[in-house]
Amino acid sequence: MKSKSIASAISTALLVPILCAPISQAQTKTPTPCPALLVLNKSENSLAIVDPATQKMIARIPTGEGPHEIAASADGKLAVVTNYGAQTPGHSLSVIDLAAQTEIHRVDLGPLGRPHGILFADGQAYFTVELNKLIARYDPATNKLDWLLGVGQNRTHMLVRTKYLNEFFASNVDSNTITAIEKSSDPSGWKETTIAVGKGPEGIDISPDDKEVWAANSGDGSVSVIDTATSKVIQTFDVRTKHSNRLKFTPDGKLALISDPETNELVMVDTATRKITKTLHAGRNPGGILIVPDGSRAYVALAGDNAVAVIDLHTLEVTGKISTGQGPDGLAWSFRP
Repeated sequence: MKSKSIASAISTALLVPILCAPISQAQTKTPTPCPALLVLNKSENSLAIVDPATQKMIARIPTGEGPHEIAASADGKLAVVTNYGAQTPGHSLSVIDLAAQTEIHRVDLGPLGRPHGILFADGQAYFTVELNKLIARYDPATNKLDWLLGVGQNRTHMLVRTKYLNEFFASNVDSNTITAIEKSSDPSGWKETTIAVGKGPEGIDISPDDKEVWAANSGDGSVSVIDTATSKVIQTFDVRTKHSNRLKFTPDGKLALISDPETNELVMVDTATRKITKTLHAGRNPGGILIVPDGSRAYVALAGDNAVAVIDLHTLEVTGKISTGQGPDGLAWSFRP
């Protein structure tokens, strides 16, 4: 089904800026390190800032209810959190000033419910909204939502993009599809292609060379490989997971890491052979995965251990665990150029 932009449906209530909190409080706190590991504790509604050099948490910042995913701006100044909610749907974003270590905006999304996957592109935050089957865009410069695009698929969950701003891919868990979205001459300004994959695509990432999107199918233990040039599945292979949660490529593109909270395992796949290199017991209920830019290590959120595992990607072993708070999940890396 062809979707269209529904930006005109944004109510004026969503566009009202919220006044910033003063940042002078940060003077009495330990400064935010550079780089910084950002960890969402979805069971306690907080963001933990961790110094990766010391593996110590240096700040904990309240967010909205059930924070699931987080993205940091390219300049390292802001983080935007999707407040997914818990028993009831969440309808907000938390905008965090990382230097001041405080929430400066609580963006009310009005009728938009269950915001989830999020990324920064060209200074703006794009995020999925599960209940409304769409992707939205938030502009930190104006503190406004300025764009919505309907996807028309069920539970639009995670979002990735190529190095070019005109191409995105979104996973739709309950429709068993991936949506390819690219700029076009269509009246909406966007062309959407619905790609059938395995059952329950949840984790998704794009290879460093932009040639392939891998979808980790949580319902059948497989990975679907999509050619980005044609938006078609070119291969599906078994990784023997019980519930694939997240999938991330290493920066060199040689490995893909898949978290499986049902088996408490981290599955490492050789991307050239499509074979499992190693299955690692990382800890209880692994979820969010973050791989540092130099490819030396990975961080894996362990919701069952209230900690983040540190994985050495040279030895493929757990080298430590960082206590971060209750129910860690979404992770991000903040770096000030």
